[in-house]
Amino acid sequence: MTFGRAAQTRDFIVEVVAARWYALSAHEQRATAPRQLKMDNGPESSGLRTQFLHRLGQFADQIGKPIQLLYFPPYHRKDNPIERCWGILELHGNGTRLREVDTRLAWPQSMTWKGRSPVVALNHTEYPRGVTLRKKAMRTVACRLEPHPELPKWDILIRPTAPD
Repeated sequence: MTFGRAAQTRDFIVEVVAARWYALSAHEQRATAPRQLKMDNGPESSGLRTQFLHRLGQFADQIGKPIQLLYFPPYHRKDNPIERCWGILELHGNGTRLREVDTRLAWPQSMTWKGRSPVVALNHTEYPRGVTLRKKAMRTVACRLEPHPELPKWDILIRPTAPD
């Protein structure tokens, strides 16, 4: 779980994903399957958000692997693992106000989910809000997107560009 000091932006989300990737072992990074990200349909991580898709495309280029976005349909909280985890955190906190940074970080560290305690981090970067791409720039991103033919809103593959 990564908490930020400022608003959650598309750039924040991609930075957290990148940090998680670079924390993997070399063996895990060499896996050949596309990296799958299970996503909710929040406003910052939607498959329609230009800056989010652009940044994920850049990340796919950095790691040289495709990234598959798998979206949970709206109103399916019980099927979304992160929503279940947040629910357990809410129960664990028992109504505690998580206003202070130290408290926000301590509560998740003291909980367990499926027998494990989460790794908790604090991101200090403040990312600009409202960043979008112009249509011309989005076209270069869109040509790399491969929506699933039967589930185009729920399953999007982002291919890395071929190295020069």
